[in-house]
Amino acid sequence: MWKRKDLKTKAKQVVKKNYWTAILVCFIIALLTGEFGTSIIGIWQGQDTINPNFISDTQKIIEENIDLPKINKMDQISIIAEEKFQKTLNDFQLNVIQALDANLNSITKPQKFILKIFDAIQSFKMDKDKLAVSLIIMAILSYAFTVFIADPLIVGGRKYFLKARKSKDAKATTLGEIFKKGKWLNITQIMFLRNIYNALWYLTIIGGVIKTYEYRMIPYIIAENPTIQRKKAFKLSKQMMKGNKWKTFVLDLSFFGWNFLSVLTFGILSLLYVNPYNSATFAELYITLKEEAIKNKYEYYEELKEIQ
Repeated sequence: MWKRKDLKTKAKQVVKKNYWTAILVCFIIALLTGEFGTSIIGIWQGQDTINPNFISDTQKIIEENIDLPKINKMDQISIIAEEKFQKTLNDFQLNVIQALDANLNSITKPQKFILKIFDAIQSFKMDKDKLAVSLIIMAILSYAFTVFIADPLIVGGRKYFLKARKSKDAKATTLGEIFKKGKWLNITQIMFLRNIYNALWYLTIIGGVIKTYEYRMIPYIIAENPTIQRKKAFKLSKQMMKGNKWKTFVLDLSFFGWNFLSVLTFGILSLLYVNPYNSATFAELYITLKEEAIKNKYEYYEELKEIQ
């Protein structure tokens, strides 16, 4: 049975020998994918993805402020909603809320795009057809970016930290290896289906949380074997996480203190240490579960490759 202390000890050694490239890799992933929420919010993340009634609520605010300068309606929506929201909270509370919201990105991205569609529906109801169409286009483009760029980059990040375990010369260019011909489309397909299944399971609330942990090893499996069939990747992850979901959840919680400190430092601590430390720790978890899968000859264990 694995222990958190052992995983973290190994992870610290990995980060130490690959410090600057690990920071760079995590920064790129944070910037483009929305992971590592306490350090930076992804380029597709916006305030309107938090509140499903964003459009109707802010329309009411505008109607209550008829003395506003004659500026673009979308500017009014953005400025007034932000100011009204901020007045109810102090700086610390705002930082905590933003960090908590951003930290959910990796497991709720599909649902947040659905909220943009809800915004569009609200806009149609208010006869804001152009706004509604714009929101739909934004949602489609954002989701396309997530499916074809962001999710493969996440897999590339997993591959980097698996490589970093073995060498102090792991390159940030490892991220780009995922986009090679014969790998990218299969990775895109598997990650897309993982997100869709997660979104559907989240309709049952508890089922979504369980499935999030059940699918936790999929990015690592396809990072090592990018041509693996979808069925085999899902099955392997399910077997590897059986009996390990709760322990992995506790491992997640063990980073709460670090994430809290990151909020206090406005994300600087995350950028300079916590993100690489967290990523290296879960790479160690994958390796541990992988060795157990091979030892016990789980179904399709032959598909668990060594990182190249």
